[in-house]
Amino acid sequence: MRLLSIQFKSLAAVIFIAAIIILCETLTFTDLVLTKPQKITACILLIAACLWITEVIPLFVVSFVILALEIVWLLPEVLLLDSSLTSQVFFSPFFSNIILLFLGGFVLSSLMQKFGLDHKFAYLILHRTQGNAKTTLLGIIIACTFLSMWMSNTATTAMMLAIIYPLLNNIPKGHNFRLGLVLSVPFACNIGGIGTPIGTPPNAIALSYLAEKGVALNFLQWIAITFPLLILFIFILWRVLLFLYPPKDLVLEVNKPEQQKNTAQHWAVIAIFLITVCGWFFGSLINLSTGTVALFPIIASFWMGLLDTSDFRKLPWDILYIIAGGLALGVAMKLSGLDRVLITLLPLDLAPAWLYFVIALFVGLMSTFMSNTATAGLVIPLITSLQVEQHYMLTIVLVVTLMCSMAMALPVTTPPNAIAFSSNIIRSKDMIRAGGLMSLIGLIVIATLGTWYWRSIVLLVAP
Repeated sequence: MRLLSIQFKSLAAVIFIAAIIILCETLTFTDLVLTKPQKITACILLIAACLWITEVIPLFVVSFVILALEIVWLLPEVLLLDSSLTSQVFFSPFFSNIILLFLGGFVLSSLMQKFGLDHKFAYLILHRTQGNAKTTLLGIIIACTFLSMWMSNTATTAMMLAIIYPLLNNIPKGHNFRLGLVLSVPFACNIGGIGTPIGTPPNAIALSYLAEKGVALNFLQWIAITFPLLILFIFILWRVLLFLYPPKDLVLEVNKPEQQKNTAQHWAVIAIFLITVCGWFFGSLINLSTGTVALFPIIASFWMGLLDTSDFRKLPWDILYIIAGGLALGVAMKLSGLDRVLITLLPLDLAPAWLYFVIALFVGLMSTFMSNTATAGLVIPLITSLQVEQHYMLTIVLVVTLMCSMAMALPVTTPPNAIAFSSNIIRSKDMIRAGGLMSLIGLIVIATLGTWYWRSIVLLVAP
């Protein structure tokens, strides 16, 4: 029966993809005024979105579907516009800087689990919270948020998931709080990314384009802009997860780790971890990208024999391809010009309050089906090209940037979501339920309280 179910789902996916392709090739879409490459990209986006949401086929396979359609269907049309392009432009996201960053985070997580450091950290958290489920959840959210303000939220997610796995082992498998505990990590890391300029790539993209327009925000100004919302989102996330996944009378327990003297290997793992974190902190000062820094734990771990080939094979490779598919989709939208078409659909003549809401909704939808970095890279340059006052443009850019981080409804939406999905504890529907609610709340808060705060307080001291 299970085999028949899989075959039926596969057949349904093939029929759906074929139907979309046939419709795209036969319908004229005259009302939309789209070029052929833009129509094809829109269809690929629709196919990917439906397959991601329904999970008719494994999520990592969807990325290969995207890649195949881009090369076979989109590339010939794009070549008519720019003959210098090759298929490499669609292959490159599958081993890009963000993919290396992922891989480095996975290796750090594997190191911590193999040498029991995750168990020690988990016991330390429980010792502080006395096993109270609600307090422990809040402690994990605060820890993830704080760390993600200063280091990669992708790496933070990988590390913190490794830390909470021992907690999950002592929670009954059917207990809903397991889901809440796992979801708290990526969602808190997404939220923490908004707190500092280095927290997440969309922040850096926003600051670079604002600087070109003469709006230069320093480190402290950025924190002043985002910190009140950060605190509010922490509290909202905590209450949302407790509402959706109540712990009831659950008392968390984890066995006290054996008091063993750290070996040379343990100290080597700690050294690799600290050097990598420092690299993510200060790598930009010596022109090292986060992906380049992530090469260090990969090389050092296997070169020193801390991890072996079997550990390498156990890494969640499928997650790397899930994110690569989202990045490849962003490349297609940029090459075809569909991103610019979508921006022109925004009703810029609306009153500011409504415009903020519409832009937040637009960016939230885009960032849900693409990576937040790709969305920021597509939308922010177009927003900064608008001929509006600097303070007005700054508010719109902040709406876009923060909404990129607050969209968290699918595994493909953000790197932290994808890593959490690799735990095999949560499914897409779990992330859609909690992440969708957080996205909606984030949209409302950013478009109302956020814009009010920026206009009435922060912008008085901003350049």
